[in-house]
Amino acid sequence: MHNTFAIDSFTVPTAEWTAQQIVEACPWDSAPKYLLRDRDGIYGKVFQNRVRGMGIEEIKIAAKSPWQNHYCERVIGSIRNDCVNHLIVLNEDHLKCELSEYFKYYHEDRTHLGLDKNSPSGRPVQEKPETGKVITLPRVGGLHHRYEWRRAA
Repeated sequence: MHNTFAIDSFTVPTAEWTAQQIVEACPWDSAPKYLLRDRDGIYGKVFQNRVRGMGIEEIKIAAKSPWQNHYCERVIGSIRNDCVNHLIVLNEDHLKCELSEYFKYYHEDRTHLGLDKNSPSGRPVQEKPETGKVITLPRVGGLHHRYEWRRAA
């Protein structure tokens, strides 16, 4: 019976556990200004006090409105599907490096349909040169690519 409880308490995180995770996710005064979250019980008083103490403003989606959480779910899904699911992570530093490269790619190179196929940072439209070829610029260690026209020399 005791072993079952240990497994259940491990698989069902508490507010205390979640509060510790936010501290570990934001070391050295690197906390974000806002935290968008749902109203799950895992964000209890211990978590709320910790977040407030870190200077983070919580923004809760409306009660019984999970469809409002789709922005977070979409970004998390992109990170998992386009990056992390294709890696063998060696250690924390390796993961941070790969995620940093992915975020750079995501904001500077990756086209987004919601932005009329532009990137969040904006990309100039290239005109096709009279002579030249398309070159491949590897991103995220070759996991993704950006393509550009290059004039013939």
